Amino acid sequence: MIRALSGLWFLALFAVVVPFLPAEGKKEAPKFAMTKDEQTLLELLNKERAEKELPPLRPNPLLFKVARGHSANMAKQEKMEHILDGKNPGQRVLAAGYDYGKVAENIAVSEGAAAPLSMIVKGWMESEIHRNNLLDDKVSETGLGIAKNDKGEVYYTQVFARPRKVNKSRN
Repeated sequence: MIRALSGLWFLALFAVVVPFLPAEGKKEAPKFAMTKDEQTLLELLNKERAEKELPPLRPNPLLFKVARGHSANMAKQEKMEHILDGKNPGQRVLAAGYDYGKVAENIAVSEGAAAPLSMIVKGWMESEIHRNNLLDDKVSETGLGIAKNDKGEVYYTQVFARPRKVNKSRN
C-alpha cells in the first residue's frame, strides 16, 4: 500500500538562495553514481516529461545528496513529511550548497515492501500538484533518494530545481 500525507499527495515549494564555493585544498568529492533503482526511477520520470515534449531532468549530485538524506531521515523517523528537524526542502538544498532560482519536492512512502517504481511515478502523476512539479518546464535538474527502514517502509524523495541565472552582462 502506498500512503500519502493526509490521504492526498502533498508538495511543498520553497525558494532560498545560497552560493556554493568549494574550499580550496579540500579533497575532491567522491564520484557521483546513481543506484539501479534511482536510474530506473529517473528514466520513468523523464519518460513522462518526454511525452509532454519537455527536456529530460538532468541528475545533479547535490540534489541527489539532499534527496537521499531526506529519504533516509524520513525512514529513520518513520514520517513522510516535507519539513523534518525544522528544515524544509529549500533549507536542505541551501545547506547542500545549491544556488537555485526554483526548488520543489515530491515525497512518497510504500508500507510493508517497496512498491514497483512505476507505481510511485503513477501516484505522482495522478496527483495534480506532483504532476505539475514533474512537468514544470522551469525546472531542469533533479535528485532522487530511496531509503528503507527496519519496518520495511520505503521512502522516496524527488527534488526538482533550476540553478539561479547569473547575469553575466558587464556595464
